[in-house]
Amino acid sequence: MRPLALALTLAAPALAEDVDLELVLLADASGSIDMAEIRFQRQGYAEAITDSAVLAAIANTAYGRIAVTYVEWASAGEEDVVVPWTIIATPEDAAAFAAALIPPPRMAFGRNAIGSALLKGKELIETNEIEGWRKVIDFSGDSANSWGGPPVAEARAEVLAAGITINGLPILCRSCNGPAQGDLERLYRERIIGGPGAFVVVAETDAGFAEAVRRKLILEISGRMPQTEMARAE
Repeated sequence: MRPLALALTLAAPALAEDVDLELVLLADASGSIDMAEIRFQRQGYAEAITDSAVLAAIANTAYGRIAVTYVEWASAGEEDVVVPWTIIATPEDAAAFAAALIPPPRMAFGRNAIGSALLKGKELIETNEIEGWRKVIDFSGDSANSWGGPPVAEARAEVLAAGITINGLPILCRSCNGPAQGDLERLYRERIIGGPGAFVVVAETDAGFAEAVRRKLILEISGRMPQTEMARAE
């Protein structure tokens, strides 16, 4: 290659990879979540991402592929990327993502810092080399309280201003290890979710957790996000 052509090649910016959806899975790893629950959550997401209905939803998108990353959040600055951005277009891609999700050690600890977690999701979307038609943060947890970091309302507003939708998966009570809030679903709607088509899917029992994740992923991937009603999985 001639020197000028080589210089132009090196100077050219890398083209972003186009996908239908950029999806950040923000999973609770705060103090109310013990190691058994960390494993339980990861397994639930692993089962959901490899589900045939989820794979069919991906295949039916405009590009036939989405980008996903899995992040565990706790106190401010304690947001650990468990699985980095991964393009999922085939069952093999989904299986590889699920396999990568289970082994890593827990790295996020501390009390809830929801605002910090939301801003981490925004950062991950804005700094990747992927371009999605839709950009979504999928936030899960067993509390709507925040004990540090940026105020939730301010962080939420910043995320929404960037054109990113926030959906919620409130975990009402699995092992009752954390706060049991009967109105947690309402608090998620009022304080956390937002953006076009934002919605809440509630996980109320151990048996219903993977189903709640599966249902939420299908809605997010397909773009069939209910405007006002709340989906439930018991």
